[in-house]
Amino acid sequence: MNALAQLGMVSEHPSDNQISSAPFSSEDDRKDYFVEKDGMKFAGTHLLVDLWDARNLDDPEQIDRTLCEAAVTAGATILHSHFHHFTPNGGVSGVVVLAESHISIHTWPERNFAAVDIFMCGACDPRLAIPVMQRLFQAGRIEVDEQRRGRVQL
Repeated sequence: MNALAQLGMVSEHPSDNQISSAPFSSEDDRKDYFVEKDGMKFAGTHLLVDLWDARNLDDPEQIDRTLCEAAVTAGATILHSHFHHFTPNGGVSGVVVLAESHISIHTWPERNFAAVDIFMCGACDPRLAIPVMQRLFQAGRIEVDEQRRGRVQL
């Protein structure tokens, strides 16, 4: 973890949901984090969120804090995060890596647009992350596409 911290890849806002990574004592102790919903079993929910007419798209620290808050609100466990600030346009690309998968973002301040990718498995609800992000980005229009990843034939 120290190597990640030196690279700036550890969030200063760890989730209260973090869990121990102790080894399993037997096959029976392993949990299946696939989701069962509406008669379907799948790995998790993947949201593609387009934020149009958005603001505050050029501050990596503020975006990091907001996406970490969004992850915790959705019930996820933050492992680490990393964000990059581009010049001259000021866009930001980054990811919050979760035990349950990830939230990533790419912003285009010159177009008032952000593309957000949220994938979560287990008991998390990625839709709960959207209002948290809306507080910062104040998008005039939000488009959400949802996919159920890793569908299992029952």
